[in-house]
Amino acid sequence: MTKVIKVIALGSLLASSAVYAVSTAACTGCHGKHFEKVAMGKSKVVKDMSEADILTALKGYKDGTYGGAMKGIMKGQVARLSDADMKAIVTLIKGGTATSSATPAPAAAKIIDINKNVNVPERLNKEDLGNKEVITESTLGLRKSNLYKEDNVIPTAAPDFNRPPPGAATKFERAYVNAPPMIPHSVEGLLPITKNNNQCLGCHMPDIAKSVGATPIPPSHFTNYRPTTVLKNGELVKEGKVVGIAKGDMGNVGDIKIAKAKKLNHMYQGRFNCTQCHAPQANIDTAVGNTFQPDGLTGAFKSHSNLADEMNAGVQ
Repeated sequence: MTKVIKVIALGSLLASSAVYAVSTAACTGCHGKHFEKVAMGKSKVVKDMSEADILTALKGYKDGTYGGAMKGIMKGQVARLSDADMKAIVTLIKGGTATSSATPAPAAAKIIDINKNVNVPERLNKEDLGNKEVITESTLGLRKSNLYKEDNVIPTAAPDFNRPPPGAATKFERAYVNAPPMIPHSVEGLLPITKNNNQCLGCHMPDIAKSVGATPIPPSHFTNYRPTTVLKNGELVKEGKVVGIAKGDMGNVGDIKIAKAKKLNHMYQGRFNCTQCHAPQANIDTAVGNTFQPDGLTGAFKSHSNLADEMNAGVQ
């Protein structure tokens, strides 16, 4: 299988002291070692651009005046670059030696408590219908109005999905241990995701994520958990066991455990559609309080996954 494309375009070159040294290394997956490629079939060939044009592109990505469909992701990636950093990067691209003032490394992203003001005792007590002596009809529905008249019913405000661009957004804590994390940033220009064009990989591949402050794709996404299934002598054989077309069950039997994990050196293609599990986070007040309390959601589990280690829990 060909190398998974890292969708890091020109604006992905972060600069900082210690953690983010001025470098063009993150670009080469898309633009080529010598910037000779058309990244994702969309970009200009950077090696053919003048220093002035490259600098204009970097500055334009930062202030939002340059770029097409990928402008959103590029704006977030260059947000921390100073003018001196951009000039240093241009020098590196054109084959010179760069020096830079180097902007400070950004602080670790703040993790937002998704239940703030949603599970506070004051609200939960107010909404606790089970402990009230009298419950009015207007209390029963989520719209909190007379159930027999709709003249004064005000529609619920539409969710606000306006989020900062990638690289500039704070993260949301997970709802429970190993829950698919919400997308904290804007997805404008990043969708739709297809098997051959997944712009999420540009920031979230493990070898890139740390340098751009993104959440790395976990080991479970580089693992094939599906059982090896073949048709042999007219029978269905799953993980070496005949489960039988003749039985009429097509192999969907309850005694087949999760298959032995097959570690891969590339992302498993069954995971290519990120938004199948990861959804953009909306800014909206909940209709009711939330009393759900996850077990074990402490420390690192609020922002990291150990799903690969726990995949067979409950079936072993």
